[in-house]
Amino acid sequence: MRLRCAVLDDFQRVATGIADWSPVADDVEVVGFDTHIADEDALAETLAGFDIVVTLRERVPFPGSLITRLPRLKLLVASGMRNSVIDYAAAEAHGVTVCGTASSSTPPVELSWALLLGLARGIVEESNALRAGGPWQSTVGADLHGRRLGLLGLGKIGSRVARVGLAFGMHVGAWSQNLTKEYADEVGVELAPSKEDLLRDSDFVSVHLALSDRTRGLLGPAELALLKPTAYLVNTSRAAIVDQDALLAALHAGRIAGAGVDVFDLEPLPAEHPMRTAPRLLATPHLGYVSQANYRTYYGQAVENIQAYLAGSPVRLLP
Repeated sequence: MRLRCAVLDDFQRVATGIADWSPVADDVEVVGFDTHIADEDALAETLAGFDIVVTLRERVPFPGSLITRLPRLKLLVASGMRNSVIDYAAAEAHGVTVCGTASSSTPPVELSWALLLGLARGIVEESNALRAGGPWQSTVGADLHGRRLGLLGLGKIGSRVARVGLAFGMHVGAWSQNLTKEYADEVGVELAPSKEDLLRDSDFVSVHLALSDRTRGLLGPAELALLKPTAYLVNTSRAAIVDQDALLAALHAGRIAGAGVDVFDLEPLPAEHPMRTAPRLLATPHLGYVSQANYRTYYGQAVENIQAYLAGSPVRLLP
């Protein structure tokens, strides 16, 4: 009897085409779901008939309360090698093997710059006006060369964002709780004396921190108030690092020039969510990791994980 595999959040319906699933075709029936299932009861009902689940990033939580309702589940494959919404203890207790995949930091670096450049040059506004027969030029772009880019976080993604900023001729500074001057010097950027100094001095601020107890709500009303009225904020990391109500208030009041956001407190973003209509906001639906190369890796290695599990030698085990 063939096992059944559910692929969650396959919004673009590409999971079975972007990777070669033929190595497991004789043993596994693959079923993709192109709509998000947020309700735990609905998810338990939908997944009750599946032995394997492939889940995308951290969008679908797998708490113990859900895992206990899926007695048929034997293998859970998550994209990426870190997932904070899976109850690993519950998975182990119920005999569920959890595996991950590799994930490239390149796509979020590129999207960070797409948002920053889109904000700086009014790309969406000008393109929409051109297509709609509107005014010919209505914005004056913000320059990058010679301006200050402030990075919250200088890890794999932040350091690559920094190097692009340097290539544009920007003055790049960075801050995080554990950042040392030695590493900042190695990347070629300035170590900001404090988070407050970084926010106060920067023309563009980009967030590249992991979400933790220390970074949750790191940018609240007081911190956002330090930004220049001409400054832009970009967040492609995690929504909870920036106080969402404070950001909305700053945008509506015009206290900052604009924000580029790829992450939200609820995903997919509800139709009535205030982020959909906020002024001065360039928003994308969590596209940071969504690229052809990353998807080939996610789903290609998902197939490898399934093969290895069926062979009795699971690979890329989490946590």
